[in-house]
Formats: sequence, C-alpha cells, structure tokens
Amino acid sequence: MANALRGLSKCGVAGFLPQVFPRHGPRTLPHLVCQKRNNSTSSKIKVDLDPSTGVAVMWMQSPPVNSLNLDLLTEFTTTLEKLEMDKSCRGVIITSSLPKIFSAGLDILEMYQTSPEHCGEFWKAVQELWLNLYGSKLTTIAAINGSSPAGGCLLSISCDYRVMADNPRYSIGLNETLLGIVAPYWFKDTMVNTVGHRTTELALALGKLYSAPEALKIGLVDELVPEDQVVNTAAQTMGKWLAINEPARQATKAMMRKPTIDKLLSNREADVHNFVSFITQASVQKSLGMYLKMLKSRKG
Repeated sequence: MANALRGLSKCGVAGFLPQVFPRHGPRTLPHLVCQKRNNSTSSKIKVDLDPSTGVAVMWMQSPPVNSLNLDLLTEFTTTLEKLEMDKSCRGVIITSSLPKIFSAGLDILEMYQTSPEHCGEFWKAVQELWLNLYGSKLTTIAAINGSSPAGGCLLSISCDYRVMADNPRYSIGLNETLLGIVAPYWFKDTMVNTVGHRTTELALALGKLYSAPEALKIGLVDELVPEDQVVNTAAQTMGKWLAINEPARQATKAMMRKPTIDKLLSNREADVHNFVSFITQASVQKSLGMYLKMLKSRKG
C-alpha cells in the first residue's frame, strides 16, 4: 500500500495535463473497452494465498475481458490493501482467469454518456488503484496470460516484474491515441520509467500495441514463456525477489518510484478536474460513441 512505504522515505484513456509511497486521491484515460454493466455481487477478484511461501495470486475474473469498471477497480484496490495488511503475505502475482486476455483496459461505459460526477468518481478509483499498486510494499509480478492494452498495460508496468505468454497474437501497450484521447501523464511517466523516454514517445504518439516478442525486445515485459507456464514462472521468479533483504528491497523500490507517485499525489484534484473536463467534451463523447459502434459491428 502506498501508505506502507511512506515510512521508508524517512530511513511512491485519456490524459492530461509520493515520502515514499503515500496515500492518495484521482485522474486520466487508458485503452477503452465496452463491458456490459453487471449488477451481480459476485467477486471479480479471486485470491489464492499460500501462507507457507507468503505469495498470493490475484486472479481477475470479470468476463468477458476484465475491463476496468468501477466495481473491478474498487475490488482490486480493496483486495490489495487487505493483502498488504496480512503479515503472512510478502508478494502478489496478478493474472487473469479468462482465456486470451489479461485486461482490455478501462471500461468505456464508465465514461460514455455518464454524469461528470460519475466520471470523477471513476477517475478517482483509477488513480487509487495505480497509487496502491505502483507504491505497494509487496513484491508484485504481472503474469500476463493474454492481451493487455491501455489500462491493462498500466496494470502490468505498475508491477515490479512482468512475465508474458510467448504468443505473437497477444499484444500490450498504451494505445490511447487511436481512440482520439491522450494517455495521462502518470501513465506516460510509468512507461518512461519502464522503457525510456524515446520509446515511450513513439509508442504513445502512434498508439502502438506491441506483440509479445516486440514487448520483450523493448523491455516492456521482462520474460516470455509458454502460455501454460506463465503463472508458475511468475511464482518461481517471486522466490528470487523474496530472497532479497526485504527492508533493502522496499527502500530501493521507494527511492525509484517516489518522485512519480509524489507528482500525482500533489495534483490529484486537478487531475480529476482535467479528466472530467476532457472526457465530457462533445468531440470526445462522439469519438467514444463511434468506438462503441465499431465494437458492436465487430460482434455482429
């Protein structure tokens, strides 16, 4: 949790314009996905925690594509917070229980023809998830067992390490510009911290989605393995991370990520305001509506 790493600093599709990992408040826009609203109270996250190893596996299970709607965002953050407080948990593997997809990104229905108040609430939830994940004191590994555009990419690059299925049909990247929107500055900063400035500039400007081999080549993911070995490989890798002195590892993570986290923490309200102002523009709503029609035509 961002709060948890704060103490270490003393010894973390549409864009606009943290002491270690502090606690927070909202902001900007990723790859958009349309997922039918589901009023079911069924859990969208399943957790398998092995107290003997200290490793938890968080399975996203929100059909059809794990789109990040308000419910999933909230449950994800709450689940991560609970694991942070569980003294038996030292590391978390994040993956998908759905075939061929890790997460398709932010749910477009949370932003299309909804009230400014709802858009603001949604954006705060996006911010909160990122602040908690990027600033987690736990070791976090993304086991990317399917495509991971936009918001799914953000989830992945917010983790400490990324293992992806070696399937050229799976893609990952921040492709917001293809929808006529701009990746938020903290999306951009997270990617810059992963692959460097020039690669990020090209990727964001072109709305580039990288195949798994391409993602490995530029350092967007750290390892490719056969699809049926993604989670097991993540678990093996986790063992190496947990073998490192924990205070030293946490302090190093805090040192590396604190400036990026602080930048959003000091501008959360402005970020929410910018997002709401942007996403409610008639031209942006029109673009989102066209995207929805395209998705419907594909399904048809």
